[in-house]
Amino acid sequence: MKADEMWKVSTGKGVKVAVIDTGVNPETPSLKGQVLTDEVPQAVAYGATDDYVGHGTTMAELIAGTGAGGGMKGLAPGARVVPYRIVLSDGLKDKAEIGKAPSPAEAIRAAADSEAKIISMSFGGPGDDSEAESAVKYAHSKGKLMFAAVGNDAESKNLIDYPAAYPYVVGVGASDESGKVAKFSEHGNYVDLAAPGLDMPIWCDATFRAYCDQGGGTSSATALTAAAAALVWSAHPDWTANQVLASLIDTAGRDWARDDPSTYLGYGLIRPRRVLMDEDFKPGPPGTDPLARENAIGVLDESGDPVASTTSPSPQPSKGTKDTSDGQNSTAASDTGTSENTALWVALGAAAAALVIGGGAFAVIRSRRGA
Repeated sequence: MKADEMWKVSTGKGVKVAVIDTGVNPETPSLKGQVLTDEVPQAVAYGATDDYVGHGTTMAELIAGTGAGGGMKGLAPGARVVPYRIVLSDGLKDKAEIGKAPSPAEAIRAAADSEAKIISMSFGGPGDDSEAESAVKYAHSKGKLMFAAVGNDAESKNLIDYPAAYPYVVGVGASDESGKVAKFSEHGNYVDLAAPGLDMPIWCDATFRAYCDQGGGTSSATALTAAAAALVWSAHPDWTANQVLASLIDTAGRDWARDDPSTYLGYGLIRPRRVLMDEDFKPGPPGTDPLARENAIGVLDESGDPVASTTSPSPQPSKGTKDTSDGQNSTAASDTGTSENTALWVALGAAAAALVIGGGAFAVIRSRRGA
């Protein structure tokens, strides 16, 4: 992505991103001054700044971390985070706290009523939740751009994860650092975009004493995609959510037709630099939904039939040729298929040393959505 070049055009300044997760610790070196705790309504504020596993704080840093004090520098370091804590199945155990924390539906509605333009949801699970779906529709009506992880169970059950599968939510898949679709990244016609999702630093636990390596998953890919949207929206504050999303779709790395998305990486891998570096970029009509077809058809199962619509953070997945070229079509030897190139920067360390994650020839499993 050549983030150092993108940051000369946009750092995400002026854009607020709602992070619905396990809470966000605003006191890590990288997030001091980045977390807008005063903007969280009292009704859903319980525990918003008390991250019980470190997951939500990691996602917030991937989005808006400044890199200060040896912390992680996110893709949109000029953006700000509005935190919402929900209870996820493999995290909070205290029953008293569980009863006080907002539900995903309540958090989504609160985020919809906030000044955040983007809602990042690095969690998901199977099941029908009419209240959550209603909240998503409400957020869409308020002009919010929503991203959610598609899940990390492709090697076992490949469950259809919500909220990623709801209409108006952009489902995000993950690639490994060679560009192949990550083995764990779930697939289906609810996958819309993709981003790198392996070998990223994460907070080890709720003590916030150290980062651990080999983190990632579709959770991290979702945070990076939300950050990419923040970069674009900051540079083009008059654009609508539809236009920001359309720009990410139009410039995504792929070697298939735009109207024939993959069930594994959707419309391709995010490349916001292609938008930011083009002063004449045309995002399309403000009222045209670039995912109108998907939103109308809904989720399909493997046989192509519609699927009727418990949440948990994307668990740390099992681990899945680096080439930092940008914009070149390249075919990788694989039993999967091909895609296009990208590279991602995440800075880590007191001296802002750059850890380059991602890389070149993106090989993907090429499969039609059936939509």
